[in-house]
Amino acid sequence: MPDAFVSLIVFALVTTMTPGGATTLATASGVRFGFRRSVPLLAGIAAGLASLAAAAGGGLAVLLLAKPALHMGLKVAGSAYLLWLAGKIACAGAPGTGPRAESVPTGFWAGVLLLWLNPKGWATALGAAASFATLAGGPVHLALLLATVLGVSAVASLTLWCAGGLLLARALRTERQWRVANAALGLLLAASIIPIWLE
Repeated sequence: MPDAFVSLIVFALVTTMTPGGATTLATASGVRFGFRRSVPLLAGIAAGLASLAAAAGGGLAVLLLAKPALHMGLKVAGSAYLLWLAGKIACAGAPGTGPRAESVPTGFWAGVLLLWLNPKGWATALGAAASFATLAGGPVHLALLLATVLGVSAVASLTLWCAGGLLLARALRTERQWRVANAALGLLLAASIIPIWLE
């Protein structure tokens, strides 16, 4: 049992630390808005993953696996949402420039939505529910366990990615550098969709 729990922790850390839509968005928010103003987004992403894990552990995994059309709908909606966010990031200039909407950080509920529409988040939650079901005495216990481990791991990971964004922002001096950095982050976020369609 302790070995299986360690495996769950390793699984959670690896899946939340690897680059993807959520980590790219956390980095971009750190670059543009700093850590404090990015906290609602980070909390939303972590809460989204925790709630997905709880839903998968509680039995939603069975429904999703039984309905391929539902899975395809998530892919389409998630890809569209990620592309919209990527465009928003890619078109931004330096902080304090552009329309007022660009100076407002992405919030908590957008972070939750990002995870609920992100097939990588679903794959993580479903994989955890299938692989670590033996750690729990039932669906409720499994839901709580997965939500806690994946949620805490997401907070740690997103904090590091956002801090990386802060470091990158310190290196940006000119409007051109800001535009190049934002365009690169937008492209990375858009590219995170590719593995979703290759699975």
